[in-house]
Amino acid sequence: MAHALSGYDGKCRNIHGHNYRLFVTVEGEPVVDARCAKNGMVMDFSDIKSVVEQYVIEPLDHALVLPKESPLLKDLETKTVVTPFQPTCENLLLYFASLLEGKFPPEVKLYSMRLHETESSFAELFL
Repeated sequence: MAHALSGYDGKCRNIHGHNYRLFVTVEGEPVVDARCAKNGMVMDFSDIKSVVEQYVIEPLDHALVLPKESPLLKDLETKTVVTPFQPTCENLLLYFASLLEGKFPPEVKLYSMRLHETESSFAELFL
């Protein structure tokens, strides 16, 4: 994903990309039923991955994310996601949490998320 920070006073005001890494943690009570295939699980990891893929990764993969007031929006012919906020790592986490809200089974709650822009630069959100 690429982004640019409108009005920023550094290099990040220019379009640039990251190989983001997103970590999602859920909480809930593990299933306690020996007859159930999901016995001992809060939620199957593959099901969590599918939800995140559908609502976060797919819409934003290979996209340019810009705030709605960005002057860079003129004449773009690329996959662009326009946000009502500055696309910082912190704001992206809040946005991702809103995208995932209500997408897990009712007994499973989103607990935390961590988004890495680089190996050593990340933001973390606890819900």
